[in-house]
Parts: sequence; structure tokens; C-alpha cells
Amino acid sequence: MTDRQEAEPGQPDAPAAPGGLPRHVAIIMDGNGRWATARGLPRVEGHRRGVEALRRTLKAAREIGIEIVTIYSFSSENWSRPLAEVSALMGLLKRFIRNDLAELHEAGVRVRIAGDRHDLAPDIARLLVEAEALTAGNRRQTLVVAFNYGSRQEIANAARALAEEVAAGRRDPASITPEAIAGRLSTSGIPDPDLIIRTSGEERLSNFMLWQAAYSELVFQPILWPDYGREALLEALAEYGRRERRFGGLATATGG
Repeated sequence: MTDRQEAEPGQPDAPAAPGGLPRHVAIIMDGNGRWATARGLPRVEGHRRGVEALRRTLKAAREIGIEIVTIYSFSSENWSRPLAEVSALMGLLKRFIRNDLAELHEAGVRVRIAGDRHDLAPDIARLLVEAEALTAGNRRQTLVVAFNYGSRQEIANAARALAEEVAAGRRDPASITPEAIAGRLSTSGIPDPDLIIRTSGEERLSNFMLWQAAYSELVFQPILWPDYGREALLEALAEYGRRERRFGGLATATGG
């Protein structure tokens, strides 16, 4: 059994995953606020329960054998939310890294951060650097945390970097290819997601991995994120397994 397939200790009766696993699964974790509102709870409680769902889901993904998991933890647009909610989200992020980083490291998980790091609070910036540095040598799984992330800005930043190289005479404009752009994204070196999951029933990408999602399979699930876990993940993977990925080509059976 390879590291990719190895189950966590104490999970001998875990349900089998469907065949044809995606290598990279990205998740838009949506519905925390609605979950809390439906129960008469403050929104921050929904976010707290969402962290618990994240722990369950990451553990299940390791057991199943997903090589790369990307989570949309905080978008660049989320700063416009009420100050109290933003402050609570930052607190949850800090507690997650402080409390869970050692466990992720022990489990062989490498943490990568995708997103704009300019103008972040120093304590947040230090935690992100610490998470990447501590886990840099791990190979069992990669967890990409999309934090202060917005895909349009990411693409604009990549275009600007290439334009500056052209202006400085270090690059021929003819050499600007899709591969060159991908190499300037904050996900450089990470394969594009095979599967993107969004919870809560919303069916849009919300400025998440627009470039990388060109040929991703999209699965939208009605479950609110705080209720997510292994069973819901397996349902998404089963749906992925029923898809035929063409990458712009013809279907293998029908020629359609």
C-alpha cells in the first residue's frame, strides 16, 4: 500500500473510495453563515463548526488517497464583511494553524498558501510562512490554502509580471504562452484541480481558480459546509467517477 493509499490508524472499516480518484480536489466551503442563521446562532458559530468540518474532510481525503486538496479559506472580497466577522475568521485561522499544523505535519501533509500576501497583518503573515516552512519536506499530501485569494487579481498579477519582463527586454512577447502565465500564478507548480466541489447549493465559482478550472469537473452539493464530512466527499467523488473528461477532445465511446 503506497503513502497515497494508506489509511489513518484506527479506520479499518472506512468505506471504500470510488475508482478513478482525482489527483487534485479543490473545495469552496460555503454555507457557514446560513447554517448558523437556520439554528438561531451567531455567524461566527457557523464558521467555528466549519473548521470542524474542514478537519473531518481533510482527514477523510488523506484516508481515501487524494493527493492534493485546495480549500478556499478566505477570498480577497471577504474583507468587505463586517469587521467583527472578519476578526472572528482571522482568529479561527490562527487557531487552526496553531492547533492543527503539528497534526498535519505528523501526517505528512505539505501546506502551500495561494493568494496575495501584501499588507497582511504581521501575525497572520508569520503564521502562513511558518506553516509552509515547517511542512515543506512532506510528501504524503499537499494542502493548498487559498487565503486572501482572488482569481482575477491573480491572473492580472501574472500578466503584469510578464509585461514587466517584456518591458525590461528579458522576454519576447511571442513567448507569452498559457504555460508562462500558469507559471506566474500563486499555484505555480501545482497541477490544476481535477474536481472542484462547492457546498450549500450555490452553483458558481466566485472568483476561485478561474484559470486553473478550465477543464475541472464541477460538483455542486446542497449540503451546508458545517455538515460536510467523509460521506459527502465520497458522494462528490462518486459523481466525478461517473464523468468522462474530454479536455476539449471527443468522447471515447460515442465520438460526440
